[in-house]
Amino acid sequence: MNKQDSNEIWEREEIDSPCIKLCSIHPSERICIGCYRSIEEIGIWSKLSPEVRSTIMKELPGRAHQVQKRRGGRGSRLTK
Repeated sequence: MNKQDSNEIWEREEIDSPCIKLCSIHPSERICIGCYRSIEEIGIWSKLSPEVRSTIMKELPGRAHQVQKRRGGRGSRLTK
C-alpha cells in the first residue's frame, strides 16, 4: 500500500468538529468559549449522527452572545 492509498482510507463523509482548540467552559453558561457547544454536546459529539451534528453546527453562531459579554478588564479602567 502506498502513501496515497493510506490517506484515502481515512477520508470520511462526516461533518467536521467546530472545535477551534480554544477550549474553556464558561462557568455559568456551560458553553465552550471557542466553539459554543455545551459541555454535554462536547461529551457525546463523536456518538452523534451527522444529521444531529449538522443541526447543532447551525445553532452555534446564535450562542456566541451568551459568552461574549465582558465585564471589567483593562478597557473599563481606561478613562474615556
